[in-house]
Amino acid sequence: MTIPTEPIGSIPRPLRLIEAVAATGAADPALDPLYDEAIRDTIARFEATGSPVITDGEQRKYHNFWTYCVHGMPNTAPDGFEIPFSAGHIRRMPRLTAGPFRYKRYADSYLDVALLYAHMPVKQAVISPSALSLMYPPEEIPHYSREQFIDDLLAEHEAEVRACLRKGAHKVQIDFTEGRLAVKIDPSGNLLNSFIDLNNLALSRFSALDRARIGVHTCPGSDRDSTHSGEVDYAELLPSLFELNAGNFYVALAGERDRVRILKIIRDHLKADQRVFVGVVSPIDPRVETKEEIRDRVLEAAEYIPVGQLGTCDDCGFSPFSDDTTTSRETAFEKIQARVRGTELAAKILGGC
Repeated sequence: MTIPTEPIGSIPRPLRLIEAVAATGAADPALDPLYDEAIRDTIARFEATGSPVITDGEQRKYHNFWTYCVHGMPNTAPDGFEIPFSAGHIRRMPRLTAGPFRYKRYADSYLDVALLYAHMPVKQAVISPSALSLMYPPEEIPHYSREQFIDDLLAEHEAEVRACLRKGAHKVQIDFTEGRLAVKIDPSGNLLNSFIDLNNLALSRFSALDRARIGVHTCPGSDRDSTHSGEVDYAELLPSLFELNAGNFYVALAGERDRVRILKIIRDHLKADQRVFVGVVSPIDPRVETKEEIRDRVLEAAEYIPVGQLGTCDDCGFSPFSDDTTTSRETAFEKIQARVRGTELAAKILGGC
């Protein structure tokens, strides 16, 4: 028996790259050799962990996982939606100032480079339409309605996902960290419901075969060893999450206090054609989990989730924001290796049942 295990995405960038970006700007062509070196090293070290699926570590996603596709757009201003973290800092989105809305770069361009070096299946993360919908300001933009914006947003998202699937991504992971944040912002659930509806509009554009290779990741945020919505009860999110018409779900779990309660909620709402990858590694915990701890977390999950629908993952990326240095590359890969080995141990035990 095997239990699939996958990373979420980001790996801390080499300090040399972080310092160079801070000095010259992320898009400076002179940094291309540093990016290439970081990608090759990340993939080599990923494969050395034994991980059956890898990523490029998001080494070249400008600034962060959330705005990589729109960073530097001329029709934006820097004073957009605020994301406050428990460590006390704030991350901010750009604000759209005029239409039309167009991506400046697409995630399949990262996949192109990763596939040059990888010997293992590569997954590609993309940002959700609901996250980018927060770029449109509360007041209507003259000559560019919210309805026009949503049409353009869905078209851009569809084009990005299709390109990743066509080029051979093992999975396309839609990052939906704003799901739990939506409940924090609007406890009535209306904002979350609007996010679910919007993302389902996007997913409805894909066939059932495509959706089997599409997944949705949810977490309470991860930046500088802190979260943006860790205090929000998962029970307010998970029932709606599994209404998304995707084939795979990546649910942060290792950092939760009451995993059994959450597993029961997942069990009660997971559909027969969906697989859930439960988080067994916490990127914001500086301690490296042992393979035995991972094994036990997988066995615990298997008490509530059918093994045929179960997978494992990290709770989140290890450095979703590119300037985050709170976790080292060494620690990230040690944690990934523990996830891989611990999942293998659990699969052997479950296979003998």
